[in-house]
Parts: sequence; C-alpha cells; structure tokens
Amino acid sequence: MPLQIDGQSLDIHHIEKVARHGETLTLSPGAREAVLASEATVRRLVDSGAAIYGVTTGIGEFARIRVSPEQGEELQRRIIFSHAAGTGDPQPVPVVRAAMTARANTLSKGYSGVRLSTIETYLQMLNRGVIPVVYEKGSLGVSGDLSPLSQLALVVIGAGEAWFEGERMPGAQAMARAGIEPVRLTYKEGLGLINGTQMMAGEAALLLCDTERLYQHALLSYAMSLEALKAVGQPFDPRVHQLKPQEGQAYTAEQLRRLWEGSEILADPTGRVQDGYSVRCTPQIMAPSWRALRNAIEVVETEINSAADNPLFFSDSTECLAAANFHGQAIAMAMDFMAIATTEIGSLAERHTNRLLNPVLSGLPDFLIDGKGLNSGLMVAQYTQAALLAENRVFSHPAVVDNVSVSADQEDHVCMGSVCVRKYKEVLRNTEAILAIQFLCAAQALDFRLRGVGMGSAPAGGDPAAGSSSPAWKLGRGTGAAYELIRNTVSFMEEDRPLVNDIEKIADMVRSGTLLAALA
Repeated sequence: MPLQIDGQSLDIHHIEKVARHGETLTLSPGAREAVLASEATVRRLVDSGAAIYGVTTGIGEFARIRVSPEQGEELQRRIIFSHAAGTGDPQPVPVVRAAMTARANTLSKGYSGVRLSTIETYLQMLNRGVIPVVYEKGSLGVSGDLSPLSQLALVVIGAGEAWFEGERMPGAQAMARAGIEPVRLTYKEGLGLINGTQMMAGEAALLLCDTERLYQHALLSYAMSLEALKAVGQPFDPRVHQLKPQEGQAYTAEQLRRLWEGSEILADPTGRVQDGYSVRCTPQIMAPSWRALRNAIEVVETEINSAADNPLFFSDSTECLAAANFHGQAIAMAMDFMAIATTEIGSLAERHTNRLLNPVLSGLPDFLIDGKGLNSGLMVAQYTQAALLAENRVFSHPAVVDNVSVSADQEDHVCMGSVCVRKYKEVLRNTEAILAIQFLCAAQALDFRLRGVGMGSAPAGGDPAAGSSSPAWKLGRGTGAAYELIRNTVSFMEEDRPLVNDIEKIADMVRSGTLLAALA
C-alpha cells in the first residue's frame, strides 16, 4: 500500500523506505485539498496584477523587474534551465529518490503555489522509476538547493537526463517510456519545483538512518574491545550515571552491561583499580554523540515537514508572502555537528584498538599475533584507522561558517548545507571502516583470552589450555554472538596475511547491519 504524504508526518525512516526499498507514494486527501486551494490563490493574485516574486517578477537580483502574465510560462522554464548548473559525480539513485520524496512532501503542504497535476506528475516519476540525473556539487544551501533541484525539474518538463530501468537516457525518452506526460509549467511552478532544501534534507535523512545503525555497531565493538581488555566494571555501574544524567550516558553504560551479561572474562579479577580514560570514560564520551544524533534527526524531520520555499501562498487570506524559509542553516549546522560527533565515535574506537595492540596495556601478544618479529599481526590495521581518523578530523571543520556572497550581494549569507552533508557522508563511511578494524582486533584479542592468555585460574566449567573451538571461558551474551558472526566470516589470524580482505568483509557486515543481529 502506498505511503500517504501530507506535508507534516514524514520521518527519516519513511524516506529510507521510499529511497532504498522502493515504497510508493500518494497524496493524502487533506493534502489534495490544500494544494487545490493554493492553486486558486495563485490564480487570483496573478489576475489582480500584484507583484509576486518569481511569478510576475524576475528572481534574485532581478526581482525588481516586472514580467507580464503572458511571459510567465517562459520565465518558469528559463528559471529551471538557468539554475541547472551542477557539477561533480552524479548522485546515487537512492539520494535522488530521497530528495524527490522530501520535495513532494513539501509541495503537498499547499503553500508553494504548484498545481496538483504537477505534484502528481512528480509522484508518477518516483513511483514508476524515472529518476533524474543530478550532479552532487553546486548548491550553496540557500535559496534552497537550486542547482540539484533544477536538475530534478528538468526531467519534469521533459528535458535533462534520467535513469529508467537501469539505463541513463534523455529525460524526454525516460518519461515517454514510463508513460508520463511532461509538465507545461505555469505561474510559480518553475520556482516552486526548485526553491527549497530537499536535496540536502533527503540525503541527510538517509545518512542519519545509517548513523543510527553505526552507533549501535559502535556499542558492540566497544563492548568486545573492553571485554578483551578485561575492563574494570565499576565505571559502568548504573549508580554512577544516575549522578550525571547527561543524555545518552546511562544508556551507553546499560547497553554495554547487557552485551557483557554472563561474561567470565570480565569477571576474571585483574587487580587494577581503574583503567585508562578511553576505557572507563566510554559512556561519558559517547553520550554527546547520541545527543547530537537525536538533535540532527529532529532538525531534519522538522525541515522535511516544512514549507521551505519562497514565496508562500496563504489560501485562508489570499496572501502571498515573500520570505526566506529556503535557508538551510539548521540542516547545515546539524550536519556539521554530526561530523564532530561521529568523528569522536571513531576516535574512541581507535584508542580502544591501540590498547588492544599494545602488550603493556593489554597483557596480550604484541599486535595480537604470536611469532613477533616474523609476524607483524594487526599493526598496520591501526595505521589505516589513524589515516581515516585524520581525514575525519579535517572533515570536522564546519562548512556552515564559510559564507560567500552571491547574486550581486542580494544573497549575501549562504550556509553551504550541501557541503556539510557531503563531508558528513565521508565521515560516516570512514567510521564504518574504523569500527570494522576495531571488530577485527577485538575478535582476535578475545581468541587469545579464550585460549587462556592473560587469564587467571580456570572457571569451574573448563580448562584454560582448551583451544578456541572449546573455550574455557564464556563471553558475554551479546559480545559472544557478535564474535561468532565475525568468526563465521573471518578466521583467527595464525600468521600474517593480507588484511584488506578481512577489513572489507567486516566493513560489509557493518554497512549491511548483519552484526546488529547479535544485539537482538
């Protein structure tokens, strides 16, 4: 059954279902009424001879120039042509589908002055798989995503290029093959299709869905590493976190305790009073990242359910207000903050890995392999983590503060929101690989613990000399399940071998969510 959009209840998971899993869309009855009322308002205002930005005037610096109603259709077509100025690589199809979903939802609110028939054409394209080719670079994130949304709109009017049934072709050909009639624009529709923040908001929605899963993977990789390090348990006691109720802190500690439930490795006494900061401060370090994620989701979901264009038509009063809801500052700042938050997730993972590889800190073989000197073990895997982390630190520089004035200083404050989103995508992908390396090292370290390395007297259930196939010690319920999944894919490293394959296999498990089955 198609998902009904109404301009007010779309969330990031709805966008993911449409963008990645092919769910179809339809307008709710209430949205249809609102759009029809908006159509009528535009017609009345044009007939009255009022000066309406982008309808009976030019746009940007040319807003001072009046345009006759007879020239209106040509104006709307030229607006789309002139603003389709992107460059870079084409956006992946799911990202374009996400943007189309967000744009359709905005138009369905009934404040954009776009006809019902035009919105229905937009939904037909999405539902039948006509996906415009949109280049990734060119938006400043203010006046909306003008360049990428113009590339979407080109196909709506039978121009541009599109993907259809796996082929790239002229937009007119794709529309014809899908049985969709291109739109002949009227009044504000050219501007109505391109003026808004939906390209960055749609992509941000997908990235935040991925981030939710990434942070759950981080809990799991942290838990495996800290178990292998035989972390002192007191810092994770719930009473500690009741005394500092920062959002996400008690949750992190609780999830780690649940993953460790039943662990005999953590129960083995070490004699240490406390661990290094990267171990015992894990809940305190991760907590602000959880809060940043929750805030970013709230910002993006507010944006995709907003009237985020200009001008806006109010049917109840037959008014048109030229304003600035197209400005993407909120998304830009939220995604810049997410770059910092997720870089810290990777930073903590790298510090855990460092402790696992250092025999002085772990009590395990150097670089988690026997035969040191002849074997280098997992030494260089940490180099890769360090390189990825260095990139993430560069990408954590905020783009939102890099204002450039454009349009003859008419548009003299821009947010660079699309840049914020694009660099966050790199941070996210890098962090997936950083966690994959942590999983690889943590599983290797747990193998040594299960073989009795650095352990005390054997528990009642077994012999410390037993091999990894019949371990004497039990892992935690969650960590043990994840360990088994990893070992079903990547074997214990007896001697040096190419690590690239191991890292990529586990990274695929992180990206696909396979490891999250262990959290069930």
